[in-house]
Amino acid sequence: MQKTITLTMNPVVDKDTSVAGIVPNKKLRCAAPMYYAGGGGINVSRALKKLGGSSLCVFLAGGPTGTHLRQLISQEEMAHKAIEIEGWTRENLSVTDTNTQLQYRFGVPGPKVDKDELNSILAYLEEKVNYNDFLVVSGKLPLEVPPDFYVEISKIADNKKAKFILDTSGVALLPSMKANIYLMKPNLGELSTIMDVPSISVIELETLAKKFLETYKCKVLVVSLGAKGALLAHESGIEHIPAPTVHQKSTIGAGDSMVAGIIYSLQTNKSLSEAIKYGVACGTAATLHPGTQLCNKEDADKLYEWVLKNTVEKKEKKPN
Repeated sequence: MQKTITLTMNPVVDKDTSVAGIVPNKKLRCAAPMYYAGGGGINVSRALKKLGGSSLCVFLAGGPTGTHLRQLISQEEMAHKAIEIEGWTRENLSVTDTNTQLQYRFGVPGPKVDKDELNSILAYLEEKVNYNDFLVVSGKLPLEVPPDFYVEISKIADNKKAKFILDTSGVALLPSMKANIYLMKPNLGELSTIMDVPSISVIELETLAKKFLETYKCKVLVVSLGAKGALLAHESGIEHIPAPTVHQKSTIGAGDSMVAGIIYSLQTNKSLSEAIKYGVACGTAATLHPGTQLCNKEDADKLYEWVLKNTVEKKEKKPN
């Protein structure tokens, strides 16, 4: 039976609060914080659960914050596996100024991960990944992890004939392009880095997307365009998918919600075009809520209807 496994190499406990006015050199009285389990793969698993799907959420955890992270994930009743590490899991902070409705996000580096800990990850995935599974690797790498580590993970997917889905940035981005990828979801900035151009205009996007598919071993490219939706590029053609305009309260986890929506749709035998449309709806739905609450199915389903009505239909092959 096909399943989804998500991997989060640099997870985080996200702390979300608000304050009436952010000014320097003054003690600020914040609201009681809310805590969320965060990091790319964890957010994908959380969003999948909210949509009615399921996954095995694999992540690294260490120290008191790692214990807190495991507690938060257990509360959401997701199947999960924590790979124990010596370093402490990081904690990030987001603060919304209620006077201006602007959000300030503070991120810190993750822990160091040693070779034995990395080998534990590879061994666990080797055991759990099976034929036709989705192996979702999302998020940045922690400190001192070899920048091509995601390529090593992709080899496990290759050997098991599973589908490797990649969503990363930072030092891992370019080295990861040696992997055999089923689906990749860069934003415009990340695609610019990969294609070695300073920026990408709307006019250039389709040409660069085609060149990307010709250059790298990737079957499906989904370029996230934020509030403008997404561009889908694969062997059957290119399709621009618009996003509905909404009042955004937070963009944290929108990209991960998009990935979750795509996977959820593919698991239910939707076409690739339908899956990316639902992914755009899920990404937009995530922005309707503060903090890292991610998408919910009711919002996503309503927004999906809008996306369907506002996208020119194309005939295409079913995903393999």
